Amino acid sequence: MPEFSDEAHDAKQKMRVALLAARRSLSAPERAVAAAAVQAELVTLVRRLRPARMSAYVPVASEPGGDDLPEVLRAALPPDAELLLPVLCDDLDLDWAPYTGRESLRAAGRGMREPTASTRGRAAVAAAGLVVVPAVAVDRRGIRLGRGGGSYDRALARVPATVPTVALLHDGELVEAVPAQPHDRPVHCVITPADGLVAVPGVGPGASAGRTRGS
Repeated sequence: MPEFSDEAHDAKQKMRVALLAARRSLSAPERAVAAAAVQAELVTLVRRLRPARMSAYVPVASEPGGDDLPEVLRAALPPDAELLLPVLCDDLDLDWAPYTGRESLRAAGRGMREPTASTRGRAAVAAAGLVVVPAVAVDRRGIRLGRGGGSYDRALARVPATVPTVALLHDGELVEAVPAQPHDRPVHCVITPADGLVAVPGVGPGASAGRTRGS
């Protein structure tokens, strides 16, 4: 399939529509159970790595992880560690600001909630010791399917290859293949409710994290 071809774009959109529809079909109790499992696995990773700075995000609607994810991560981090959350720029790139509590979030575009603290710059994510990103799907090569705006591909391009990057998924969203384009940036690991932490073979430091649950 030619890179940047209409076929690749259309294939991505078709996959995105189907997977987002499946997410919307989940009941509130199903989402809560999935969020608890994803959070528990991510907390275990955070406590093991003990990063001085990490980046994450506030899940919205049917995204995996639950809308209290930043508060859960803040509690799991060392006391003096910093949790950065994204701030969407006008050009759809991401800036970053520290999370200091639920009261520090405000409603923003595209349904996001963002921290109100002063931003640290788009390159701040490069100093994180662990980077957690949203995804609609990830394939066995680590290629991530996002919402289509390219925000996280640009952010991930700034992250050193030695820094673990983790995408949060629902069950059924770790797939065999996502149509890839040159700007797509792979992640090292995914977390799903059923399988826990799954490392993508051959993609950077995630291989050392391994699989902590599942087959």
